[in-house]
Amino acid sequence: MPHPAISTQPRRALAQLRRASLVVCLVLPLTLSARDGVDVGNNSAFTKLVSAEQLEESAAQQYQQMLRTAAQSKALASDQSLQLKRLRGIAQRIIPFTSEWNPRAKEWRWEVNLIGSPQINAFCMPGGKIAFYSGILQTLKLSDDEVAMVMGHEIAHALREHARERMGKTAVTHSVARIGGALISSYFGIDHRITDTVASGGANLLTLEFSRSDESEADLVGMELAARAGFDPRAGVSLWKKMSAANKNAPPQWLSTHPSGSTRIAEIEANLPKVLPLYERAKKG
Repeated sequence: MPHPAISTQPRRALAQLRRASLVVCLVLPLTLSARDGVDVGNNSAFTKLVSAEQLEESAAQQYQQMLRTAAQSKALASDQSLQLKRLRGIAQRIIPFTSEWNPRAKEWRWEVNLIGSPQINAFCMPGGKIAFYSGILQTLKLSDDEVAMVMGHEIAHALREHARERMGKTAVTHSVARIGGALISSYFGIDHRITDTVASGGANLLTLEFSRSDESEADLVGMELAARAGFDPRAGVSLWKKMSAANKNAPPQWLSTHPSGSTRIAEIEANLPKVLPLYERAKKG
């Protein structure tokens, strides 16, 4: 199985990072032109230390393995599933607005699937591989606008290449030689009952999680994506109220490294004036 190419020598990795940082500094003045919506800055230079193509290929292989295993255990929703059709319909509205955040998104082979699992979880792997667990839909009883906020958030992680960034940082700090598909399972919180690769040796080598700053960034980018697609961004407030209620006893896996519900709600409300005009424009067609 191909693995993401990561520099194994700290000096070489640091040199690459310096060059990437220089490029960012040179390009930055050209990319700060005024635009509607949120402002989260440029992608981290650490992404340059990991091959996007190989990471996406590895993610695609892991995603297909997850689907095969889910199908074998009868946990994979069929194409006739009304909930799956609902998810795919929401995705079809959001995806056209993704390339502004990442030109590679135009070439991604987007997929959306629904897994029968009580987990309150959803993810989008590098390359546009989306999965929702039935638990997040059933337990939280999400509206379409709330689903769009969750989906936009997860897509934002892929567009902003947070997985690639975290792996790049690891390459510098730990000189990790190779990152396998099992690590991607660990990264995206894939249900251990769906795939047995999560507990393999590769997953134990390194535990990667999105940072709180990544999560905040994904909230804002996801909210903008949803608004541009015609979904009410104010649903982010009701979503995180539901999440907070579900979090009373034990935090869902999806919330393990996320900022608190009150923090997210405050940040969403502060940025609503930037995205509500996009929503109103989308409603007018």
